[in-house]
Amino acid sequence: MKILVINEPFVKDFCRTQRWAARTRGRVLRAPDWLAYAAAVLEKSGHQAFLVDMVANEQDKDDLRDLVKAERPDFVVLDSTTPSIYSDIECAKIVKEVSRAKVIMVGPHISALPEETLINAAGSVDVACIGEYDYTVKDVVENYSNLANIKGIAYYSSGSAIRTLQRPLIENLDDLPFPAWHHLDLMKYFDGGKLYPYIDIISGRGCPNCCTFCLWPQVMHGTRYRLRSPSNVVDEIEYDIKLCPQVTRGGEFFFEDDTFTVNKERAVAICEELMRRNLKIIFSVNARVDSADLELFKVMKKAGCRELLVGFESGNQEVLNNVNKNITLEESRRLVDYAKQARLQVHGCFVIGLPGETEQTAVQTVDFALSLGLTTLQFSGAVPFPGTKFFDLCMERGWIEAKPWSAWLDTGEQAGVVKYPALNQERINYFADLGLKRFYLRPAYIIKFLFKTRSFSDLYRKVRGAANFLNYLFARRGKC
Repeated sequence: MKILVINEPFVKDFCRTQRWAARTRGRVLRAPDWLAYAAAVLEKSGHQAFLVDMVANEQDKDDLRDLVKAERPDFVVLDSTTPSIYSDIECAKIVKEVSRAKVIMVGPHISALPEETLINAAGSVDVACIGEYDYTVKDVVENYSNLANIKGIAYYSSGSAIRTLQRPLIENLDDLPFPAWHHLDLMKYFDGGKLYPYIDIISGRGCPNCCTFCLWPQVMHGTRYRLRSPSNVVDEIEYDIKLCPQVTRGGEFFFEDDTFTVNKERAVAICEELMRRNLKIIFSVNARVDSADLELFKVMKKAGCRELLVGFESGNQEVLNNVNKNITLEESRRLVDYAKQARLQVHGCFVIGLPGETEQTAVQTVDFALSLGLTTLQFSGAVPFPGTKFFDLCMERGWIEAKPWSAWLDTGEQAGVVKYPALNQERINYFADLGLKRFYLRPAYIIKFLFKTRSFSDLYRKVRGAANFLNYLFARRGKC
């Protein structure tokens, strides 16, 4: 079978693969890692699979039309997110207009709302893959005439959406092939907070914590941390180096696990395997405040770790409690202290507009963020995505300001979509932007930014990142 696996066009710089899909304030563009896994599984099974990132290629819907018409695939796989879902359905209609291909849609939005999405698509989308879809896509391609017996899907039939039995999560992640990066130009992907170029590594799936706002564990990968073996993870790193040697020349690997540090023994084992093979790489990881461990941080630093990306979320303890974050402000300060002792940088992630937020708590969060001594940070407006407990709570309390789904973006920009009695959407966006301005426009930060440059690729990263940030600020001028 011939299958096109497509990250379809939407607004410029739209990033589907991050946890909160949007055109981010830093214009981050991540490679479509989950689609790359699905494409690799199809290739391993002997199919003709082609992974196309039309966002990175700066292609539009006319290009999609031409691509499908020229390739004449048997199946087309499209991604889905909440802000882009109407456009995603429009892309499915384009596929149907110019080909006889069956359309399979994957991703968080259709996973959360498969029946609604299939009905809205009215036959343009044939099958929805619900949740983790690496093997589900392959099963649909190979057993299309028997959809009722395929677990983990919903399919459109005679004006109705029919859901099948739930599919178990993948237990042996080592059995999966490495992502099909060979279809992509990895130099096109950029994140101003990461070294350039960077490549994502997913060494485990799922998160044992139950934060009410977090999309991926609740909708896609579950709340149990399933692990790949250290040898398999490092095998992939070696494979990626051969594919994109530039990653060792000023770039880095990023462990995209929800929380790399939650299992200390396994994290140490990966570091030891890197050192045993004498791989001189740089890497960064996602970490949780309550997994701070000085001994672990020192081992990670020795193995090449540069930075921890940490979800501090709020500077108000009650807000943290409201979203079941299960951390304290004191633990946040301790993590930063341990990281500094281990000579690790820290990127802080903060959210404005979680349940219980007021103007006073928003100011506390901005002040707290600036008091931690972080290397870099980001502020986002809270987004209650379908399938999360946060979304259900907002619907129950009448807090959601944005309707329909297309309103989940503000002219393409990342934006808050909730409205509380004491805090509206405009003020949520105001405080998110205020935090960014107060941090990045400090003279001390600008001086450090200019003079601590590692290499030409680091200079490129900084100049492009600064330009992206200023582009966002000018785009928002007059709104805050």
